[in-house]
Amino acid sequence: MAKATKTKTRAKTKTKAKAATRTRPAKAAGRARPAAARSSRRVVPLGDRVVVKQTRQDEVRASGLVIPDTAREKPQLGQVIAVGPGRLDDNGKRIIIDLKVGDRVLYAKYSGQDVPRGVFGDEEDYMILKESDVLAKLA
Repeated sequence: MAKATKTKTRAKTKTKAKAATRTRPAKAAGRARPAAARSSRRVVPLGDRVVVKQTRQDEVRASGLVIPDTAREKPQLGQVIAVGPGRLDDNGKRIIIDLKVGDRVLYAKYSGQDVPRGVFGDEEDYMILKESDVLAKLA
């Protein structure tokens, strides 16, 4: 009889221990995403905004002079990665943006908002611009 009581007590303690370890709900445990899942996020800019991937400036000039990162000028050329739906006018009609994904654009020097590195899963430089900040579309 003593053996049967010990087994029942052990079984009860095991179930209590399992219940105690499950303090978080299953949904909360799934919040942390691996790096591969984060890099595949789809970016949808709001309104008349555009996400642009900045092109890198050459590190070495034609004369062989090497330019450090601190002395480089801010790039003004980039490639459109994502386009918003367009802004609404006073009547509530949507004004469509003239740009599309893949366009190469020239934009104003000190315009837009820089996106921190690593947000899109790579080490490239991105900017979010308004359509009015884009000066020209390159053919």
